[in-house]
Amino acid sequence: MPDFKDVNAVVTDIEGTTSSISFVHDVLFPYAAEHLPAYVRAHAQEPAVAEQLEALNREAGLQSPTLEAQIEQLLEWIRNDVKATPLKTLQGYIWEAGYRSGDYRAHVYPDVAPRLREWKERGLSLCVYSSGSVLAQKLFFEFSEAGNLLPLFDGHFDTTVGGKKEAESYRAIAGSVSASPENTLFLSDVQEELDAAAQAGFQVCLLERPGNAPVAAHRYPSATSFEAITLL
Repeated sequence: MPDFKDVNAVVTDIEGTTSSISFVHDVLFPYAAEHLPAYVRAHAQEPAVAEQLEALNREAGLQSPTLEAQIEQLLEWIRNDVKATPLKTLQGYIWEAGYRSGDYRAHVYPDVAPRLREWKERGLSLCVYSSGSVLAQKLFFEFSEAGNLLPLFDGHFDTTVGGKKEAESYRAIAGSVSASPENTLFLSDVQEELDAAAQAGFQVCLLERPGNAPVAAHRYPSATSFEAITLL
């Protein structure tokens, strides 16, 4: 059971940390893939969607693409689990419809909500940093199996702040939370993300959940649940 001292803020990943990887890959991704073509065709002229399609053109290097070529690029990104901001943003729009229509609820491990509430009651600042868009993050915690957890969080960060395996991203986050890096704990199941956060001065903890990819010879404190994490 790892102990962490002088923590004033907690920044958490979602997939493999607060939620199972299987929910994201077996529910959310297929739902987005199924509904994306019709959604993009129906909303391509709306400013918010058009902006993401233009960003897609730049990121994928598409020259004068057709709408169908853009859709195929998005589907290819989904198949290859590419962390492209235009895709993540559009997925968020699609998932919003699914959440609000009651097609699914976000999976949250049973140890997560009680611990988040405890930390919040102790005055800690709680934030999310995920490759999913800020909209997707907010929907995830608003429509979770544990109820509406969104009010517990003070901030949300996605890939617009930078890649999750880049130390500069965590430095940018540190400038936005109410704690210095050394007083901030980052929770993730990916060692490269923990490496980047540690390089930026964060305290870090590896989550080893069922179904997560095993991390051989990891060099950080680890926990199998939020209950096992002690903040002194």
